[in-house]
Amino acid sequence: MTFLVGKSMDLIMLMVFLSSTLSLAHPGFTFDWFGGGNGGGYYGLFPEFYQYSCPQANDIVMSVLEKAISKEPRMAASLLRLHFHDCFVQGCDASILLDDSTTIVSEKRSNPNRNSIRGFEVIDEIKARLEEACPQIVSCADILALAARGSTVLSGGPYWELPLGRKDSKTASLSGSNNNIPAPNSTLPNLITFFNRQGLDEVDLVALSGSHTIGVARCVSFRQRLYNQNGNNQPDETLERTYHYSLTSVCPQSGGDNNISPLDFASPAKFDNTYFKLILWGKGLLNSDEVLLTGNVGKTMELVKSYAKDEGLFFNQFAKSMVKMGYISPLTGYNGEVRKNCRRIN
Repeated sequence: MTFLVGKSMDLIMLMVFLSSTLSLAHPGFTFDWFGGGNGGGYYGLFPEFYQYSCPQANDIVMSVLEKAISKEPRMAASLLRLHFHDCFVQGCDASILLDDSTTIVSEKRSNPNRNSIRGFEVIDEIKARLEEACPQIVSCADILALAARGSTVLSGGPYWELPLGRKDSKTASLSGSNNNIPAPNSTLPNLITFFNRQGLDEVDLVALSGSHTIGVARCVSFRQRLYNQNGNNQPDETLERTYHYSLTSVCPQSGGDNNISPLDFASPAKFDNTYFKLILWGKGLLNSDEVLLTGNVGKTMELVKSYAKDEGLFFNQFAKSMVKMGYISPLTGYNGEVRKNCRRIN
């Protein structure tokens, strides 16, 4: 059953009540709000989606996250990255969580994800806890979105009102994962193209790249910059020399592909604006980081400078861009399902 209503504020609480209550008896039920375009409409998503059907949802997510991130601070970045890599392939539908099966070729095997994407066990634990409390109510796609926000907040970053109500896909796309996620050695025009495909602009690109203020990258992701950036056996000239030298001790010319280095060596576990300051100093780890400044696009260059100067400005835009990214092609209503186990379709 689907009702079409406008955005009138006097209907919001009625919609929240009916949608959440009826979802208990009819898991496929949702409201479709008028609106459309990537990031432009509501797609049936709103922050109070689980207010009646599973009011403790976010508390459960946060309790699992607090334990996991306290044990391993790097996990916050891994969970944030999971949401990003999910949304850029088929939309924010938890397709990235599906394991191989007779009908599924897992996105976990793609080049951007293989040997690097992680955090699945934390999502499994969150899902198990939610299934105990509210069976088949909270989708895996919404768990990824909630985990990304919670990880940001627990690392010292901004909080945002998170529209919820996504459903889970019954398919995955290995080719989509190989082709839609920008590589760490991307040029700035490449990055802009990849983001524009998802309805995201240069402001979103720079703000969301700021998630690299936490986490690490593997040697294989930045080796080219150290030894052979332009095919002439020379390092990237935009890489600050002492930083380059320190990286060569972590990442040799051959071997050590899985050796890791912090994306923001100054405060690797703290969500702040240091990432942008490091870019200004020629100390961005990945090519895709440094080109935001050196790629000869005035808008991204100015944004890097602005966010380096004003952390509040960065936090505000990061929150807005995360919400916008979360609107990429969500499944709602009778599309998709709420998986009982995030690793396989029902």
